[in-house]
Amino acid sequence: MAGPRGGPQVGAERRASPRGARRTLGERAGEAMGPGRCRWALPAWALIWASMTTSGEQPAHLFSEVFFCQKDYPLYGLAQTLDDDLVLSFDFTASSWSPRLPAFPTEGLLSMAQIEARKRVCDAVLSALTRFSDTYIQIQFPEATGIPEVEIFTLQPLVLGQPNVLVCSVRNIFPPVARIRWAHQDQELTQGVFSTQTYPVQVLDFQIFSYLEVTPQADDIYSCTVKGLGGKFDSKAFWVPQDPIASKLLENALCGLAVAVGGVFFILGVVLLALSFRARHAD
Repeated sequence: MAGPRGGPQVGAERRASPRGARRTLGERAGEAMGPGRCRWALPAWALIWASMTTSGEQPAHLFSEVFFCQKDYPLYGLAQTLDDDLVLSFDFTASSWSPRLPAFPTEGLLSMAQIEARKRVCDAVLSALTRFSDTYIQIQFPEATGIPEVEIFTLQPLVLGQPNVLVCSVRNIFPPVARIRWAHQDQELTQGVFSTQTYPVQVLDFQIFSYLEVTPQADDIYSCTVKGLGGKFDSKAFWVPQDPIASKLLENALCGLAVAVGGVFFILGVVLLALSFRARHAD
């Protein structure tokens, strides 16, 4: 469960359906909870939505582009999603677009000049809201943060002793600040780890995926720990091999099954052939 959405950040969102059934434009802005609190993740949002509906029909798919800024790292975020699946994200460190899959084209996207303009607008709005809250808002509101939902699963079917990839899926991240730590037998792992950026989903929170290259063994215990802003939340999920099928056992089972099926069809063919001869002699 999560409290009311809030956080020291400002964002803009565009959504469109391939059918052109719905287009929405919104801006999310932070409102701090008290003097000097805006740089922390206390509830600080004003949500402005402008929407235009051209048809009552629900869209088949929903495309979103979200830009946000905040006082904590990452300072900025820009991502495009389709039905909660990440399509493209902007790497502000490398100043380039990063496709989720290599097949996605990066031509025709926002230029660096357009992104810099959005950064300036977002920073200006965030600063104005921070000054306003520090000056006029004296009520100390409770902090609103999401409780991360963590799940670990394998990318390929589990076979002991064969290379695989563990996937740590983290949802309900809010504000979009998260650090993921992998561990094996309670020892931190840094090699073979790759994580996506935090990106928005339709329910106005954020999601992140982290990948770990492994060669699973029977006694393995892996964990994925998610830490949020200032260590205010700490969620952990564990993974152990569950009823794995040994590769040789699987090969033997499939071979035995193929022989058994072949034998059944052979016997059935002999029986049908005998019945055919008997019917012919009876005539």
